[in-house]
This record gives sequence, structure tokens and C-alpha cells, in this order.
Amino acid sequence: MPARIKLDVSVLPDANLLNLPAVAEAAESAGFAALWSSETNHDPFLQLALAAPHTRRLELGTAIALSFVRSPMALAYTAWDLAAMTEGRFVLGLGTQVKAHNERRFSVPWGPPIPRLREVIDGLRAIWRSWRTGERLNFRGQHYQFTLMTPFFTPPPHTYPIPIYIAGVNEGLCRLAGEICDGFHVHPLNSVSYLTQIVRPAIAQGALRAGRSIDDVTLTASVFVVTGENTTQTDNLREFVRQQISFYASTPSYRVIFETHGWAGVAEQLSALAARKKWAEMPALITDEMVETFAIIAPPDRVGQAALERYRGLVDRIMFYIPYAPGQMDGFWRASLDAFARQ
Repeated sequence: MPARIKLDVSVLPDANLLNLPAVAEAAESAGFAALWSSETNHDPFLQLALAAPHTRRLELGTAIALSFVRSPMALAYTAWDLAAMTEGRFVLGLGTQVKAHNERRFSVPWGPPIPRLREVIDGLRAIWRSWRTGERLNFRGQHYQFTLMTPFFTPPPHTYPIPIYIAGVNEGLCRLAGEICDGFHVHPLNSVSYLTQIVRPAIAQGALRAGRSIDDVTLTASVFVVTGENTTQTDNLREFVRQQISFYASTPSYRVIFETHGWAGVAEQLSALAARKKWAEMPALITDEMVETFAIIAPPDRVGQAALERYRGLVDRIMFYIPYAPGQMDGFWRASLDAFARQ
């Protein structure tokens, strides 16, 4: 029998950071398993630092923090402190982002991302091992070298584990997750066919290479939802999802998802429109069939059960692509929590 799927929530990207303690308290009280922050228009670690003192059970993680815009040493300190603050409830989720954002938004060099991300993860674990055991730090890779650590710069010790998840779309990052990671963040633009044909086989291949099993890797999926208490709400969410699908599918490195369904030509058209900044024209290329493929479409009291039926046996955790805000869509959230509790 497949394991129970956990229901998580994400933080509203444009939320007032001063509201985060109340959001975290409400999410924990409601019964969600985890709260995830993203690196969009706020620092993801600052969000979780604000949430940590106001929770006791809720897992707190990044979905995701960017891997290459910080030194792994800086990442190591931040993750170490959050693990201590949460008494082991912190999950470090990392992503590579695409070339344009690394080079043009953050002004950091870009190269093949998989070897570099492997070094980030190996470097983090070497640093943490040095802090835990006192052994000499001597990590030497192609991209990063860490060979200096003195008692003055060593943080207070603790034994809390720090799970590392990575996000990805193509087979290479899936295999890396299977080989060396604790978890994998599935892109919001996902489907049953994509999970069964691309993601899970590649994670299993990577796990086999390392003498592990796919069961050693926690899969968490962000899921588009079309729902509402009236026609206007439902229509608004449907158009929002259509817009998001068109935006994500325009990214060339995400093309494998559309290719899985035979829609590569549409993805190419979306890329061409995005290159010309024709954002308003892109959603019209997303058909109702595509929305039904990538989103859960159901009344508020049926979304949770529909998600469980679609994703059972495929992922371990789900968060809906609707950021959690206390007092908004409360009936939808209660019904979804009830469905996950009954599974």
C-alpha cells in the first residue's frame, strides 16, 4: 500500500514579512506538515528565520534557494543555524535557476550546472562534517575549495540532520537527486505522464548507481489548482494557471515536459513569443486539455481527494500552487486537510 502523502503549504511571495510569524503559527495549528519559502522577491532563509520561533512541529524548508549565488560556506552557516533554531525541522532545498538569471540578474558565472551543484552539496556536507567532528576541512573541487576552518569561525555544535533537496526538470538533475540527495522538488509544471516517464525513472537510475533506492528520496510536488466557491473565482484561477503554464513552458530547458505530451511545437512557439516579450499572447496557446493535464480541476471540497487520486504512489508530499494565507479560502484548506487525514 502506498505511503501516506503529506500536505504542505508555501508562503505568499509578496507577503509582508512581518506577517510571517502569524502565517506560520496558523499553518501549524491547521495541521499542515511543512511550510516552504521560495527565492522570488524575498530572501528564502529570512522568511524561515521569522517563522521558526513561532512553530514547534511544522517543518520549514526552502523551495527553493538558489545554489550558485552564494558560496557554499555561506549556505552552510545559514542552514546550520536554521537547523539549530528549528531543532531539526529545517530542510535545505536548492535549485540551479537558468543561465539568464544567474548571469544577468545575479551576475554570477554560468557553466554546466550538474557538476557544480554536486560540488555545492558535497562541499556543504564536508563543512558540516568538519563542524560536527572537528576534523580538518579539506574540500577540493573544480569549482570550490574549502581548506580553512578555525575554532573562532566554527559555530556552536549540534547534531540535527540537515536534509538536502534539489529541484529540477530534466533527467540529469533527477539522477543527481537519486544519487546524493534526500529529496527532490518536482516542478509545478508536472503531470502523471511526466512523473512516470521522466522523473521517477531517472531518480531510480541515480539511486541505483549509488546503491540506494528511489524510496530513499522524498518527492515533493507543487500542484496547480483550478477551484473556487463561484464561477468568477474558478475562472480567475483557471486563467492564472493558463498564464503560469505558458510562462513556464516558454523556458527552453523545461521543454521536456511538453515533449512528453507531444506538445513540443507549442513550447517552441511560446519561447519565440517570450523572446519578443509578447507575454499577453502566450496564454492563448494553452488549451483546456493542457490545463486539465497540469492542474487539479475540482470544487473546493474535492481538490484534496482529487490530488491524492492523481499523485498516490508518485510523490510523498504535495503543496498546492496557492500560497497559504489565514482567512483566505479557509473552507478549501480545511477540506483538503481532512482528505489527507483520511487517506
